[in-house]
Amino acid sequence: MRTDLRRGLTQAIKGKDRIAISAIRSALAAIDNAEAPSVEHHATTSIAVGVGSTEVERLHLTDADLRAIVDKEVQQRTEAAEEYERLGRAEQAERLRAEAAVLRRYK
Repeated sequence: MRTDLRRGLTQAIKGKDRIAISAIRSALAAIDNAEAPSVEHHATTSIAVGVGSTEVERLHLTDADLRAIVDKEVQQRTEAAEEYERLGRAEQAERLRAEAAVLRRYK
């Protein structure tokens, strides 16, 4: 899925599709954030100093984890679009719906 998202981002950039660029970058960032180890994960390890001391192994996400993250991104955009619509901000709502549609292609 990550490979498909990166490929999609490259195509969106080449096609200058701002909505797809925004949606895919956001999804990739959410995936990167989910892979970051928590502070608690390394709280019991000793403190290292020197070259390589800032290198920490990232968490491994399964395909199901990646799908769940993209699903959550779609859900957040859909809910926000509904709220914008309720507030009379149709343009913002439509943009979020378009971003959600882009991300649905990767599920």
